[in-house]
Amino acid sequence: MPLHVWSSAAYPFPLPDGHRFSLARIALLHDEVRRERVVPLDRLHVPPAIDRTSLLRVHSAGYVARFTDGTLSGDEARRLGLPWSPALVERSYRTTGGTLAAAGAALEHGVAMNLGGGTHHAFADHGEGFCAFNDVAVAIRALQAAGRIRRAVVVDLDVHQGNGTHAIFAGDPTVTTLSLHGRRNYPFRRIAGSLDVELDDGMGDSDYRAHLASALPRVLNGTAADLAFFIAGADPHEGDRLGRLALTFDGLAQRDALVLSACAAAGIPVCVVTGGGYGRRIEDSVTVHLNTLRVLRLFLESGRGQDAAASYEAGAARRDDS
Repeated sequence: MPLHVWSSAAYPFPLPDGHRFSLARIALLHDEVRRERVVPLDRLHVPPAIDRTSLLRVHSAGYVARFTDGTLSGDEARRLGLPWSPALVERSYRTTGGTLAAAGAALEHGVAMNLGGGTHHAFADHGEGFCAFNDVAVAIRALQAAGRIRRAVVVDLDVHQGNGTHAIFAGDPTVTTLSLHGRRNYPFRRIAGSLDVELDDGMGDSDYRAHLASALPRVLNGTAADLAFFIAGADPHEGDRLGRLALTFDGLAQRDALVLSACAAAGIPVCVVTGGGYGRRIEDSVTVHLNTLRVLRLFLESGRGQDAAASYEAGAARRDDS
């Protein structure tokens, strides 16, 4: 089964010197994927821009218009944390479109990845924490509207809680959310998801894996999800400036394999997005993301991704007949 990947690296936007958000992370990741040929170049896609209708299933019309037109209030701009520009708008539309495209491919092939996305701090009516649109939420609502999925699960392993995602899906029984995040990390006003696991500063590989192994069955088993979104953040890495955890490269690769295996066992295809990464050496964040893609390729080559897609198709057929 082919592995398809989307990248919006061709759409940079201007940032002031020293800004915490690093565009170089995604650009370097794109270059490494091409250099190593982790996927054939004809399966490394430029994402389409998300359509306005899909955005408006999640985000308020006023917010979408203000962000798109560059008329955000001063408070809205401060909460977003990124200087507005037409290029930022283009990048945000493309990144969100990449997650929707990858989600569609995951339904067909078992797994797929967007080299970006995981913008889980974006709320329905405002952006926050470097996140303009909530790409995962937009993809879920678009696929539900198209009748391609009924239920979804979000496995959020960025080191920061996905407060925007939790707010958007609060009270919605069709979407289950899991977040493993730093207890003392941003955001400091939490919004409860389906299952939140708070982690102590300095936690390493073995304790993290134990928490994840305990949590995954609780959100995957019995939820009847048609698709999983895995936010594979690089910021739990021990070299991250903002992460406060101590996972190694190997520990994070084991994290990725555990999520993919658990989803395959439950018959749930997986759309992977990168989430955050703020390495003291930005190359370390790139390595974490590149390892995620390597694990994904090995997983698909082993047939586990194909098993997940086949299980989904069988389940969908049973539901259509009922």
